[in-house]
Amino acid sequence: MSSVPAIKLPSIFLLLLLLFSIHFTSIHSWKKEEFRPCNEAPFCKRTRSRKPHTTTFTVSNLSALDGKLKARLHQNSESGSQDSVPIRPLLLELSVYRGGIMRLKIDEDYNLRPDSLKEKTRFQVQDVLLQDLDDMRVWIPKVERSKDPSFSTFYIKHGFEAVVKHNPFEIFVRTTAGDRVLSINSHGLFDFEQLREKKEEETWEERFRSHTDTRPNGPQSISFDVSFYGANFVYGIPQHASTSLPLQSTIGPGVDHSEPYRLFNLDVFEYLHESPFGIYGSIPFMVAHGRKRSSGFFWLNAAEMQIDVLAEGWDGQTHSEEHEKRIDTVWMSEAGIVDAFFFVGPEPKEVLRQYTSVTGTQAMPPQFAMGYHQCRWNYRDEADVYGVDAGFDDHDIPYDVLWLDIEHTDGKRYFTWDKASFPNPVEMQNNLTAKGRQMVTIVDPHIKRDESFSLHKEFTQKGYYTKDASGKDFDGWCWPGSSSYPDMLNPEIREWWEDKFSLKNYVGSTPSLYIWNDMNEPSVFNGPELTMPRDLVHYGGVEHREMHNLYGFYFQMASSNGLLKRGDGKIRPFVLTRAFFAGSQRYGAMWTGDNTADWDHLKASVPMVLTIGLTGFAFSGADIGGFFGNPGAELLVRWYQLGSFYPFFRAHAHHDSSRREPWLFGERNTALIREAIHVRYSLLPYYYTLFREASVNGSPVMRPLWYEFPSDTETFTKSESFMIGNSILVQGIYIQGQKTVSVYLPGGQSWYDLRSGVTFSGGMSHDLKVSEDNIPSFQKAGTIIPKKERFRRSSTQMVDDPYTLVIALNDTLCAEGEIYIDDGKSFEYEQGAYIHSYFLFSNGILSSTNIIPTHPSKFSFNRLIERIVLLGIPSESKRILIESARHDLDMGVGPLTLRTGSNPVAFVIKKPNVSIGDDWSLRIL
Repeated sequence: MSSVPAIKLPSIFLLLLLLFSIHFTSIHSWKKEEFRPCNEAPFCKRTRSRKPHTTTFTVSNLSALDGKLKARLHQNSESGSQDSVPIRPLLLELSVYRGGIMRLKIDEDYNLRPDSLKEKTRFQVQDVLLQDLDDMRVWIPKVERSKDPSFSTFYIKHGFEAVVKHNPFEIFVRTTAGDRVLSINSHGLFDFEQLREKKEEETWEERFRSHTDTRPNGPQSISFDVSFYGANFVYGIPQHASTSLPLQSTIGPGVDHSEPYRLFNLDVFEYLHESPFGIYGSIPFMVAHGRKRSSGFFWLNAAEMQIDVLAEGWDGQTHSEEHEKRIDTVWMSEAGIVDAFFFVGPEPKEVLRQYTSVTGTQAMPPQFAMGYHQCRWNYRDEADVYGVDAGFDDHDIPYDVLWLDIEHTDGKRYFTWDKASFPNPVEMQNNLTAKGRQMVTIVDPHIKRDESFSLHKEFTQKGYYTKDASGKDFDGWCWPGSSSYPDMLNPEIREWWEDKFSLKNYVGSTPSLYIWNDMNEPSVFNGPELTMPRDLVHYGGVEHREMHNLYGFYFQMASSNGLLKRGDGKIRPFVLTRAFFAGSQRYGAMWTGDNTADWDHLKASVPMVLTIGLTGFAFSGADIGGFFGNPGAELLVRWYQLGSFYPFFRAHAHHDSSRREPWLFGERNTALIREAIHVRYSLLPYYYTLFREASVNGSPVMRPLWYEFPSDTETFTKSESFMIGNSILVQGIYIQGQKTVSVYLPGGQSWYDLRSGVTFSGGMSHDLKVSEDNIPSFQKAGTIIPKKERFRRSSTQMVDDPYTLVIALNDTLCAEGEIYIDDGKSFEYEQGAYIHSYFLFSNGILSSTNIIPTHPSKFSFNRLIERIVLLGIPSESKRILIESARHDLDMGVGPLTLRTGSNPVAFVIKKPNVSIGDDWSLRIL
């Protein structure tokens, strides 16, 4: 580097550019021209222009080898539009896994490539699938030819069979009864651009706005069609913002010009609430649902992906009969290979169990993370932190976590503190911890290029930055100005990054400090579409285009593992991420990004969070109040009332927004917000049990109605209401000044108002008056919900409090539920240190039994049940008799207290003197 005096001019220029960048990001809102539509992405435009069956493939050499089905896939020479391009046979491999899962892989045969190309392999996603997945594989002993020689079938003892059609190539899964479930290439839209040598006259470069993508390896896109049979709707493939839970048709009869659903992680400011454009995260998993069955499809591919949902009749056919119903989709990716999974269901819960058995279930969070989080860009200094913390105490509002955004650092240098504003960070954190509260600080992937910054110097010396196309450290622009980005694809770099979270390396941190990963799409202010150029180079020579959607996944993984390492593997980490991919659920939580303080974004938050949950990520939420703008008091209250049911419950705001702590909108609104937060804290035992369920079998915490009522067709399009677990239904209020709302209550059972206990019939809609006090919420008849109703400063200070059971009886006077309890912070539950009890009310007896009776609990937790609320019990019941398996519990009788004279009758059993962790029974006399 030259040290001539002219260095001053670039310094001024860099400062101006930085100020412009910050100003730009502060005022910038959605601008369509900033992002590349399908018709400006050649691979997408080309695929959309193709007609069915114009490119055909044939299967040959089909055989069972090593328990898998293997074959070659040939493109017919007379098909396709690039006859001059040499077409080499592809390799096809099919595997089957226990529980209704099939996997299809298609890649090039590298042995057939010219010598000049043999060193370059197509990128295959690593680290997303569970390491023990192969233990689930079912051995395929042989392939059976059907009477029609163009078909081969291999039979599986798990309720389905797979069929390979030789010419033209097609694979479909059907039930043993012969009903199709899923298929690939039924419409002949499969295409696979193989890597090849560049011809002299060819130009592989692509340009978008002022950016040039050199594309050194040329075209390498893949596309194919997938059909879901018996489906009324498809859901999933986050992330996009929409007020509709079902995915809408993007092309075909009756569809105006529309973009495909785009999966490409991007930092989109003030994203539109009705748009198929990709935003911060991508999970290429789609769930189909119909009255008779559900199914799923997952493409393990981290390159840009575009997905069309085809309108009925796109192929000139209609599907009027139920058994003929299907939804056709087209999947397109810029690079990678085919590595696809078929999930045959048939129930929605089975599809999620199948998918999460491949990519992993939700990490069990620490208990505090399920409480309320308070955040703002930025709390200015320690005095501000102490003032906000005291405000919650002064107004009797519980919260668990206070967050610090980028301004807490020393000049946007992560793992540092602004010494003027935060001179005593350890003392500050310890003061919060004394109240049972935690702190979260932000750590983003852009590293400030400053020679005085030790972290940057280490990155540079070790060669750990992502490289540009010329082999130099990539230099982009983000909050610190000139920045470089860790090459997170490299496992050595990830392991090194993990060590940065140690108490020794992260000076000023404590064990009660947790992490927020923002801007990890990654966001690059001066990059194409505000992200990394596609021709950057990662570990192993992988182009960024091939792994783009994995970057945030790896960044969160390394951060989570860093906290895990900090606690010697004994303390559960908490890391919030904005960018994500399939499998991110194993490393923490996510939120829906930079939303806006308006009613449409409040409404859109519900299908967004539901969709995330349907793809295995149970721990998600949206910024309460909206990140951008200033919500009015009514909007803010309604958002708290709705957001208190999100799995992740956090308020957040832009630094240009007015302060909006819960007590700043008048005494009445403070009371309403306090009540909404109290609702969440009262339900924490129920939420904790649901998170345990999510960590075991992949079930979402926040669920679409049809997930719990799969045969009720009225629920299939419901996007404004949702279930929390299997017991609570919530309906949001999304219109300012709304006076009435129609609420559909599914099924053949009754529902009880969550506050009053008033009963409503199921299987119909109810027109209800809207109250400012709350939003409509109901408990399903036949369920038992555990609660805690003493409110403390934080969830950690509620640990020793007694429990309440709310029993909502159905028409047969029965109900059931469960509770899961552990220490809320460690991994000792993996060695059996937990309580998991099943509650049953039947024939006038309420009983509590250990769900795993042969499992001796290593967790000692004897907290009493102080109250049992019975909804729907006959009024003639008078007394109770307590029977317990514990010898030290006195037998006794106690009164039933009438709580309300409304219908249904609600009784309260006060102080039944039984422990939440014991086996016992209680008889109503």
